[in-house]
Amino acid sequence: MRVLAKDLGNAVREQPGGEVELAGWVHRIRDMGGVSFVILRDRSGTAQLVFEEKPDLTLESVIRARGVPALNEKAPGGTELRVSSLEILNRAASDLPYQVNADTAKIGLEAILDQRALSLRNPKIRAIFKIQATIVEAFSACLRSKDFTEIKTSKIVGSGTEGGTSLFEVDYFDRKVYLAQSPQLYKQIMVASGLERVFEVGPVYRAEKHDTPRHLNEYVSMDLELGFIESEKDLIELEKEILIYIFDEVARKNGPELELWNAAVPHSDAVKKSPTVTYEEALKIVNAGAGKTGSSTGRIFDLNPEAERILCEWSLREHGSDIVFVNAFPRRHRPFYTYPLAAPEGGEASAALTMSFDCLFRGLEITSGSRRQHDYQALLDCLPKFNLKAEDMAGYLAVFKYGAPPHGGFAIGCERLTQKILGLANVKEASLFPRDRKRVEP
Repeated sequence: MRVLAKDLGNAVREQPGGEVELAGWVHRIRDMGGVSFVILRDRSGTAQLVFEEKPDLTLESVIRARGVPALNEKAPGGTELRVSSLEILNRAASDLPYQVNADTAKIGLEAILDQRALSLRNPKIRAIFKIQATIVEAFSACLRSKDFTEIKTSKIVGSGTEGGTSLFEVDYFDRKVYLAQSPQLYKQIMVASGLERVFEVGPVYRAEKHDTPRHLNEYVSMDLELGFIESEKDLIELEKEILIYIFDEVARKNGPELELWNAAVPHSDAVKKSPTVTYEEALKIVNAGAGKTGSSTGRIFDLNPEAERILCEWSLREHGSDIVFVNAFPRRHRPFYTYPLAAPEGGEASAALTMSFDCLFRGLEITSGSRRQHDYQALLDCLPKFNLKAEDMAGYLAVFKYGAPPHGGFAIGCERLTQKILGLANVKEASLFPRDRKRVEP
């Protein structure tokens, strides 16, 4: 009977004296003279194998071991396997270019990424992606429970819905096309199709020449769009519900992985208390905070990385939550399709502000969203202000010419959310095979 490393203790209790089988990779070898200990690693964790004679093994070889499990409080999990037979399924070469069983904190990021196929075998590094899998699963499950339909959209597009900037150009037969920077157009089409509520988890591409710990040129975007909303505040409340669902699932399913990183997720009560402040209010908070700490050399005029950090620290201090929502962004900071913010009762409509928002978590923007403009003529009127031409946006505009409901949506950056849950120094650590300005392998 084959068991997983984590279940070896159960095998002792359920079938005392019975023989079981473990299979996995050789994680560590210790020769104690008269006896040898081998730590075997499988998808569930590690287990100790005991040999009466030194086995002819190399680190990272794939093996199958049979024997009788026995209690030993000094062994991983308090149980070990006393081996009676060993089969080497695939012997690893002895010249390992990456020490899988090493302390990841002592290995540089470039070395980890250069040897990605081996570094992913490290339990702590692999834990990142077990947590990330739960994030994606929970995001999807939460939306399905709210009658959203999952869609998969094309990543090859004829133009960009956000103005055609930051696009990767691709040769496509006899024409130039682009890698999609967002599923924006397709989400809106599907809302207008009558589905009303849609979501997608998929890659997006940004040809931005960044080289920072917070940017990737290819990342996983968790997108949603829904019809018949009143304002961005409906979206903010929905995101709180989604984050609560995600955090609860990560806490329930990934306790061991969180422990490896000494990490914790916010409690649902904290998420519910997350404040919403306008862009202008946010700048006042940021500049007051920067002045007290002396962290800035001058006045802060935009929500830059320092501002995001100060806002989350303020939110945690004043509201008990390291999540904060910022809304009512000026028009200049938002795409052309963002809905203008209505003025207070008795005031004039303000085209300068928008029904848009960002979600900041532990000092980093993880979400951008808004209510979208759904009126055909209003879209035509605003295009020239963004140096866009109606003839270049015909496919997009047709959605609204023939009837689209008030709608909006947002996207959560999967890698950024993973990064901030675990406290990773660089978002590339949360990407299986990160793509940036220099890296296109493995």
